[in-house]
Amino acid sequence: MKAIVTRRAVLAVLVVIVVGAIGALYASRSFSQGNTTIAALAKDTHFHGIAVDVVDSSRIYLATHHGLYVTGIDGQAQRTSEVRDYMGFTVHPTDATILFASGHPAGGGNLGFIVSRDGGRTWTKLSDGIGGPVDFHQMDVSKADPRVIYGVYQSLQRSTDGGRTWKLVGPPPGGIVALATSSIDANTLYAATQSGLQRSTDGGRTWTAESDRTATMVHVTRDGTVYAFMIGIGLVRAAEKNPAWQVVGKGFGEEYLLHFAADPRDPQRLYAVTFNSRTRAQSVIASRDGGGRWIPLGAE
Repeated sequence: MKAIVTRRAVLAVLVVIVVGAIGALYASRSFSQGNTTIAALAKDTHFHGIAVDVVDSSRIYLATHHGLYVTGIDGQAQRTSEVRDYMGFTVHPTDATILFASGHPAGGGNLGFIVSRDGGRTWTKLSDGIGGPVDFHQMDVSKADPRVIYGVYQSLQRSTDGGRTWKLVGPPPGGIVALATSSIDANTLYAATQSGLQRSTDGGRTWTAESDRTATMVHVTRDGTVYAFMIGIGLVRAAEKNPAWQVVGKGFGEEYLLHFAADPRDPQRLYAVTFNSRTRAQSVIASRDGGGRWIPLGAE
């Protein structure tokens, strides 16, 4: 799985990072809380996270520059939160009511680390983090121990009390794009970076390379499956207990997967947010066969 990363691919990933940095400039636009569609949202906002409700698989969360939306497999969406820029977003692995986020309020600045205990309707700040208020672009809650949460704001930070207090771990891997925690060990996590997929087994203090292909996404399911998207290869997966990587999805053309979610009740149902390196457009796609075939969400 080794190859030379093209200059074009690296530049495309850099664009993704820049898009995240400038998103707060228009997060104050007024958006209706009524019904809309994924296709309409893709024209007006940017997607920065996706997750499936751990109890009700018909509810799919989309974190955007203009609030948190709940959508179904029909592609219809409704904003459930106030207008905010949710740059970082993750869900509690077992409690469907608890969501975590970070980003920017509509008026500018940073939100710090915030929590919702009612499925995203209302939010409370748990902590400013270290050097904050933080704006975690990469963050995840441990599936092995939900009290452990990781976030990247200048440095990698770690909380062991559900996000109330934080400690500095050290610098994250260079060119980090995404972060995912293990389902087995709270000290193990994965990073998708411009130089490849990396893994740490000591809480993020040191990292080893899993691949030297530019990785734009990494995600770990509760059952211990690791998914990653590698430029030039496609969507790959491996079992944490038996890390033999296999390609499960090709043919994405100029689109890269940026965010990923798996249905905890049906592992064949997968969802992803894409980024087109040519048009700079995003879309939300779905698979019913474990990642082999993808269609726009709502086209089923």
